Amino acid sequence: MLNDFFKYQAQTSPHPLGVEVSHAKGSYIFDTNNKAYLDFVAGVSATSLGHQHPRVNEAIINQLNKYSHVMVYGEYAQHPATEFCRLLASHLPEKLNKTYLTNSGTEATEGALKLARRVTGRSQLISCYNAYHGNTMGSMSVMGFEERKQVFRPLIPDVDFITFNNEDDLQKITDKTAGIILETIQGGAGFIQPHNDFLKKVRKRCDETGALMILDEIQPGFGRTGKLFGFQNYDVIPDVIIMGKGMAGGMPVGAFTASAEMMDLLSHNPKLGHITTFGGHPVIAAACLATLQEITETDIMAQALEKEKLFRKLLVHPLIEEVRGEGLMLAAMTPSAAITDKVILRCQEKGLILFWLLFEGKAIRITPPLTISKEEITDGCGTIIEVMNEILAEQQNN
Repeated sequence: MLNDFFKYQAQTSPHPLGVEVSHAKGSYIFDTNNKAYLDFVAGVSATSLGHQHPRVNEAIINQLNKYSHVMVYGEYAQHPATEFCRLLASHLPEKLNKTYLTNSGTEATEGALKLARRVTGRSQLISCYNAYHGNTMGSMSVMGFEERKQVFRPLIPDVDFITFNNEDDLQKITDKTAGIILETIQGGAGFIQPHNDFLKKVRKRCDETGALMILDEIQPGFGRTGKLFGFQNYDVIPDVIIMGKGMAGGMPVGAFTASAEMMDLLSHNPKLGHITTFGGHPVIAAACLATLQEITETDIMAQALEKEKLFRKLLVHPLIEEVRGEGLMLAAMTPSAAITDKVILRCQEKGLILFWLLFEGKAIRITPPLTISKEEITDGCGTIIEVMNEILAEQQNN
């Protein structure tokens, strides 16, 4: 199978990890030789309830037995999508009450950027250096990493960039700005959290200028930081939130949410202001609903904070300079990208899945399923420390 994987399936990098997957269950992925891999990545924060979660699987099967795709998005009232949007609104601030369901996070970003221009009648968009909001042309336009987008230019015009946590840069937000898009916690840059009420200061500047504040919750969202959404840790309410990844227990989905007053503008002048065929797909929406119910009806979010404490207690080593992030959105920082590469690859050999971040080569991504047990955390961290001890010994012998 691996030969056909390389021959027929387009690759995203020169050196994919190449695990031949047989099945997955709970916190483990199994290869075709039945080797078990403890999953500390969760499909890059997507399988929030672990693999094959019974509540999600049951919802998918039940919906499949009723109906699948029946009409393009927004024409028919379909229970899974409608009920998910209603339940989501009940867990959000009052003005964030209407949701547009998409197929992926990057499509949600595209919709949010269009909404900002539609609401304000302005064109300028502001993002952050080292930001990542997806990889389609609009989303790439607000990616703050020139190396990854230069070859695809020209992108959409009138985009400017600021430095995350730099208050002086907020003066770039003016009465010509349609919206500023920020990750609540910068992901690809190294799981950098906002400091010194930075998000509150962005909110204030947006209020002064009439620009929309768009927060990208694709990675922090759905319980990963101990709250349903990351912004709820920072006492701020954005105008638009973007979501995806963990919202459907591993199924492909995205969404953006704003006030009904704003969202309704996409239906006229022009009508069909944002459209999709498969957004709100009933089977996917059923998975979304089951995932949201599980996260909000249990103590899984509180557990995320307790599990963070365990990670921080166990991940102490001379090759770990710091552990960034919040809840189960963590990055262990090593002294160099070369060491990070060795740790990730050797841990995979020993049956532990870790991964990289997009732009920060020294970071080891640790974003396990929210359902991971404390015993599994202890086992996985033991493997990390074992590998780091090997690397440290090699350094000392050279």
